[in-house]
Amino acid sequence: MKARLRRTVVLVGMMGAGKTAVGTSLARALGVPFLDSDEEIERAANRSVAEIFARDGEPFFRAREAQVISRLLAGKPCVLSTGGGAFMQDQIRAEIAEKGVSLWLRADLDCLWNRVRHKSSRPLLRTSDPRGTLAALLAVREPVYAQARIIVDSRAEGSIDEMTARVIDALATVPGLMD
Repeated sequence: MKARLRRTVVLVGMMGAGKTAVGTSLARALGVPFLDSDEEIERAANRSVAEIFARDGEPFFRAREAQVISRLLAGKPCVLSTGGGAFMQDQIRAEIAEKGVSLWLRADLDCLWNRVRHKSSRPLLRTSDPRGTLAALLAVREPVYAQARIIVDSRAEGSIDEMTARVIDALATVPGLMD
C-alpha cells in the first residue's frame, strides 16, 4: 500500500539536479501526479521557456512562474518540479513553506555541468562561457536553496530508483507529510 501524501512535495534546485527524473519516479512511487512548473508555463503561454525569455524577458517569466506555482500549490497534493530560479523568489518560498514541503536536490558543479552541457533548452546558459555562468548561478542560488525544508544530495553515480528511495526516506522524517 502506498503512503498518502498530505502536502505537495516541491523539488527545487539547479538545472540538471534531477528534478524531472527523480520527481517523475517519486510521483509514481507515491501514487500522485507529477507536475513541472516550466511545462505548465509553456502550456499556458503556448511557447517554450526559451521563447518566453527571448520575447518577454526574465521578469515577465518569473511573474508567470509565481502565478503557476501558486495555482499548483492550491491543488491536490502532488510532486512538483520547479525551474531552477523559482525558489529564489521570496513569495514562492513563503507559499511553498505554507502549502507544501520544499526539497532541494543538491548537486555539485561537475555533476550539473555534465548533465546540462549538451542541452540547448537552457536560456540562462546561452552565454560565451556557459560553465562559468552555471558556476555563478550555483554560487548565488546555493544559500537560498539551503532554506529548503529537506536537502538530499544528487550524485552523478547511482540510479534514479536509488535516488528516489533516498528522497522517500527523507520525506518520511517530516511529521504529518504522509499517512
